[in-house]
Amino acid sequence: MQKIPLNLAAAEMVLARDIFKNDSPTGMPICGKGTVLSDSLISRLQQMGVQSLYVEGHPVWQEGDRCLSEQLADLEKRFSKTLDNRHNAVLLDIYRNHLTTAMGDNGGRTEE
Repeated sequence: MQKIPLNLAAAEMVLARDIFKNDSPTGMPICGKGTVLSDSLISRLQQMGVQSLYVEGHPVWQEGDRCLSEQLADLEKRFSKTLDNRHNAVLLDIYRNHLTTAMGDNGGRTEE
């Protein structure tokens, strides 16, 4: 899941969270999680003043973003000295699965 400014949204991206009026979870829902964006929907959201939204995966790459393999390597390094503790090994698996899921089906950008 990635939070992006609305001006970087593109058709075929899928919402990862509901969008609420005035960005307030107590406000009226505008679009639901799982909605596939279209050009016309993006235009309507712009007219309604929506500034940003959460989309599935990591479709927009900005300077400083790291691919999945880089993030997993950092994670392994952080846990490397404590993996003999079974609780830390479980935590490593949880974090690894979360990163893999959050980056989407392609695991982030391809290595160059």
